[in-house]
Amino acid sequence: MKAYEALYVLDTNIDDEKRQKMIERFKGIVESEDRPVNIDEWGRRRLAYPINKKNEGYYVLMNFSTDNNEQDELERVFKITDGVMRYIIVNKINKESKDK
Repeated sequence: MKAYEALYVLDTNIDDEKRQKMIERFKGIVESEDRPVNIDEWGRRRLAYPINKKNEGYYVLMNFSTDNNEQDELERVFKITDGVMRYIIVNKINKESKDK
């Protein structure tokens, strides 16, 4: 099973209720009973550079593990969802697997 980390930035114009539904939707794509998902909401932060003439975004960090291609489905959903300004999904390499 591989560990992944997804960081995504949501538009700050989205209301709190809709933002929570989006976060739960993204979480539901990669979550299962035996593989919990850790969500860390960083909140509203200033962007390093303007995106679509906006200077702030709502940052969310999500850590999850999968042995299937759920990360591909998550990326597809990020691409088609209005309100997702930027995202990145990276494979976290465990120290144990690096030593082998």
